[in-house]
Amino acid sequence: MSEEKQKTDDPVAVFILGELYGAEAPMSPDNLARAFYKPRAKKEDRPDSWRKYLPAVRQQALYLARSGRINIIRKGEVVDPKAPIKGLFKLAITEK
Repeated sequence: MSEEKQKTDDPVAVFILGELYGAEAPMSPDNLARAFYKPRAKKEDRPDSWRKYLPAVRQQALYLARSGRINIIRKGEVVDPKAPIKGLFKLAITEK
């Protein structure tokens, strides 16, 4: 494994990897964004404030998939992360 694949500085990417390593099943980007937001939530925040983290989760998931560290799963099949992904998808750690 190259040094570039091993190094991940982005806190969202680190969080995604940590959550997926401990998961028994693939996880949706929505659930990951909610989990990332939960410790950062303030009492005055709106219930859907977790959505502000969703673009970052999707962006980092795509980066991790393109680097071969996670899989993007759509309709039960692993999809090519370089192709456009439409619709609902889940994320899972790469089996090695």
